[in-house]
Amino acid sequence: MKRSGFLAGAAISVIGIVICKVIGLVYVIPFYAIIGTQGGALYSYAYSIYNVFLNLATSGIPVAMSKVVSEYNEMKYYNTKERVFKIGLKVISFLCIISFLILFIFAPNLADMIIGGVEGGNTVEDVTMVIRVISTAVLVVPFLSVSKGYLQGHKIMKVSSVSDILEQLARVTVILAGSFLTLKVFHLSLNTAVGVAVFGATVGALVAYFYVFLKIKKAKDLNKNESATTAEKKITNKDLIRKIVFYALPFVAIALLQSIYVMVDVFTVVKGLVGLGYTTAISENVVSVIQTWGSKLNMIVMAISTGIITSLIPTIASSFAVRNLKEVNSKITQALQTLFLVTIPLSVGLSFMSRAVWTVFYGYDELNSSIFSLLILSQVPLSICSVMVNTNQTMNNTKATITALGGSLVFKILLNVPFMHLFKFIGFESYYATISLNMCIDTLASLYLLGKVKKETGINYLRTIRSLIKTVLCTLIMVLGLSILNLFIPNFSVSRMGSILYIILYGIIGVIIYFFVAYKSNTLSDIVGKDFVNKIILKIKGFKIVKKNV
Repeated sequence: MKRSGFLAGAAISVIGIVICKVIGLVYVIPFYAIIGTQGGALYSYAYSIYNVFLNLATSGIPVAMSKVVSEYNEMKYYNTKERVFKIGLKVISFLCIISFLILFIFAPNLADMIIGGVEGGNTVEDVTMVIRVISTAVLVVPFLSVSKGYLQGHKIMKVSSVSDILEQLARVTVILAGSFLTLKVFHLSLNTAVGVAVFGATVGALVAYFYVFLKIKKAKDLNKNESATTAEKKITNKDLIRKIVFYALPFVAIALLQSIYVMVDVFTVVKGLVGLGYTTAISENVVSVIQTWGSKLNMIVMAISTGIITSLIPTIASSFAVRNLKEVNSKITQALQTLFLVTIPLSVGLSFMSRAVWTVFYGYDELNSSIFSLLILSQVPLSICSVMVNTNQTMNNTKATITALGGSLVFKILLNVPFMHLFKFIGFESYYATISLNMCIDTLASLYLLGKVKKETGINYLRTIRSLIKTVLCTLIMVLGLSILNLFIPNFSVSRMGSILYIILYGIIGVIIYFFVAYKSNTLSDIVGKDFVNKIILKIKGFKIVKKNV
């Protein structure tokens, strides 16, 4: 199999991520039409629980596998790196079985914690069933993760990216075909359709695993059958297990904290809103928007922070390793400025057009689009927090990362329901409370992590703050321009076609206003550099001249 250099490997990984995200974004249109908001809520219950146990079984192990295999491969300890792979598979087998049994046996208890005592929507039996169905994926996905980590340790990135795409395609096929046939052809129940849909995770993982397994089995250049050298014989299995655990543990802790944080909404929002007088239908609808339908649209913004993280981490890691703090600070500043430049206007613009965006994907719904209008704004502090979490982790500041995420989880657990009561007291709809709380928590966590980086590297955030202020002002001018346009051109975003036209018109005008103001205020030059801006301007002028001559 062909090994990839760093840049080629990064490019392959990014392409794979983008393709998977596009597939994940597009399929929700027909899926929502098939199962609706109640089915979406049931789907989100299953996936939220599943993600916690999946992270328990897999998070950190693939990274550790990749790192350990890479180390021994470089040392030409081929026998040892194969032992690492076999040990990793044994460890993951144990974690798989334990996680599956816990999920399957205690599914009724988990379902009762989520929806027990609430009537008029999904039942405890429905939630129990989908949790048990998706628990089967825990028996497959971890093996896939370890196998991909093994290949990545050999700098073979293409197989992992292809397997991700195959997994997503197989999963989406089962989700759409399975739910459609179950409901529309065989006329079975909604919970059965959602059960078939969540089983797509297992099918997708099996397809991807067999692909990776066959690639490893057929590979002849992985040095799989080498004898142990004298030096390798001194390395015991306990040493290898200790090394895997040492590398994996921080990633496991971080992933678990993040998953449990998300799951707090699943356990508290429905019961909290019903307790405040909302109907079960509205309460479950809110959960489905936050956990499933809205989060799919949020990928538009989160893809930007993912791309920044992908390119930022290796640069910071290499510069920090040689204590080149000037380079580290420069890259962090540039990353944050770029994040502000793109995510703030994009999130605000999508929020402004929230009704049209929601209608294009899911059909007209005033309540859901209003929830989404706030939800998409929450991606700004979340993106900043994600970048800072990964930055601190890359700098081996695991303690700060876990403290920030652990503190966020504590605040979330303690304040989620009280925030709903507070919003009702001050006259706001309580279903906005959990999103607003997330924004506050992510902001505080980001400030804490920014402070830790400053303490570690002595970074000066003055340039970053100036860029933030300028970006916000440019965005406000964009919104003002669109608001004025709204006075003359009526909002025709009730139908899908009208919404598409609305998004195209307002999107183009919004982009023009924002980048014109950003250019005139030197915001663009300050962030991406004058040379880059000048090149773009020259290309635009050249295009106009060519077009005129033609």
